[in-house]
Amino acid sequence: MPANPPTNPIDALFVRLRSEGRKAFMPFLTAGDPSVDYLKTILPAAAAAGASLMEIGFPYSDPIADGPTIQASYTRALDRGLKVADIFRTLAEVSASPEWNTPLAGMVSWSLIHRRGPDAFLEACVASGLHGAVVPDLPADEADDFAARCRDRDFKLILLVTPTTPMARAERIVALCSGFLYCVSVVGITGERDFIPEPLRDQLARLRNLTDLPLCVGFGVSKPEHVAHLKDIADGVIVGSAIVRHQETGDTAAIAALISQLAGALKN
Repeated sequence: MPANPPTNPIDALFVRLRSEGRKAFMPFLTAGDPSVDYLKTILPAAAAAGASLMEIGFPYSDPIADGPTIQASYTRALDRGLKVADIFRTLAEVSASPEWNTPLAGMVSWSLIHRRGPDAFLEACVASGLHGAVVPDLPADEADDFAARCRDRDFKLILLVTPTTPMARAERIVALCSGFLYCVSVVGITGERDFIPEPLRDQLARLRNLTDLPLCVGFGVSKPEHVAHLKDIADGVIVGSAIVRHQETGDTAAIAALISQLAGALKN
């Protein structure tokens, strides 16, 4: 008897892609840059260009993992007075469209979640059309309660594993995660790099022995050749800084063209 199909769109996406032998392309976009309402323009354009799943950055004044490009984008948004409520409102308007069918995940500092309260934050996420959240600064040792709250809502909690994460700790992180595992390709912060480190292949192989969760690679991925390099060893590819650097001017055509080029590298 066939298993019931997943109800969360992130799970459904990866089930479908795996059945088709395909991989996910995930652009990262900053909410509120260059304006509060820009998400209503760029999200449909990114979906049409080939994005499988969108990662939406919630600007925060002290991001621990982001390089200068994303930090500058966050600063611009905050300097314009962006509030978390503005992000939820705009995402709700996008996801309410009958044509919208692309999963959404937030990239959110734990401080923003804690300030609003975990239950209130999750309820706002679900109401806005978000299906999961990457929480890069939530320690695995302190994540049990929040992970349970996410499971209760079928909301995906996505945590990071880095090249320096010991396997015992990675096993703990994997047990808390759902949706997919965010695999950091380099030691350090986000930003464009010249190459993908060769040890990443072994890192992903070790993680695959721990979990059947989709393994999605981010940090430093910025060129079509990077994406092509990863398509046979990862389940998804995340690109942030190379896309976000176009947000200051709101160059939707440039962002869509880049997403199309990068997503196309997963198919070639």
